[in-house]
Amino acid sequence: MKSYGQFCPIAKAAELFCERWTALVIRNVGAGAHRFTDIHRGVPLMSATLLSQRLRQLEAEGILERRRAATGRSWTYHLTEAGAEFMPLVASLGAWGRRWTRRDLAEGELDLGLLIWGLEHSVNAAAFGAGRVTVLLRVTDQPDHKALFWFVNEAGRLDLCVTDPGYEVDLWLSGALADLIHVYRGDVPLSRALEEDRLEALGAARLRRRLRAWLNPGPLNAVAPAVGAPLPG
Repeated sequence: MKSYGQFCPIAKAAELFCERWTALVIRNVGAGAHRFTDIHRGVPLMSATLLSQRLRQLEAEGILERRRAATGRSWTYHLTEAGAEFMPLVASLGAWGRRWTRRDLAEGELDLGLLIWGLEHSVNAAAFGAGRVTVLLRVTDQPDHKALFWFVNEAGRLDLCVTDPGYEVDLWLSGALADLIHVYRGDVPLSRALEEDRLEALGAARLRRRLRAWLNPGPLNAVAPAVGAPLPG
């Protein structure tokens, strides 16, 4: 970790938090990703070796703490009090990005894995009630082996399956990757995406009415773009 060679508290904090990937690693843990593999899924372009180093650094600096997993065979990572205090700053970074950087997605940003990871950690599994409701997501412009994802919601708990779990599908949601990302980010309201056939939702009316609650848009989705900041089509 490089030093700015200054006693200024801003410089000291920047040494910790402004290093590449660090804010995203903390974002992931704060979102509920505690296992190494789950944290890594949220930063897929970061090498596993670098992630291991960064986790050790953040643990040494008192930002993260490592705990023995319930199985006893691995470790999980959790925010300390100092790490949790950084989360509002992560949210502020996100709000600035929403306000000033809204634009069409570059080709390298069309990341299916990150979208699925984000949905897994943000959807409200209790939105449909206590009974089991299976949502099948089909990403229409992806190869067959990467196009289908089953979100099994039951008793407020979500299980994500990449192969058919054998349950009856209650709600079908489909769309191209870019359109799904725009809805997930809040660039395009769900209602507009459905009206314009950018997304399709099939299932019982009561489940379709709860779809937005299930997608559970976070507070960043409500941040309005600054005047002159481009919106996607």
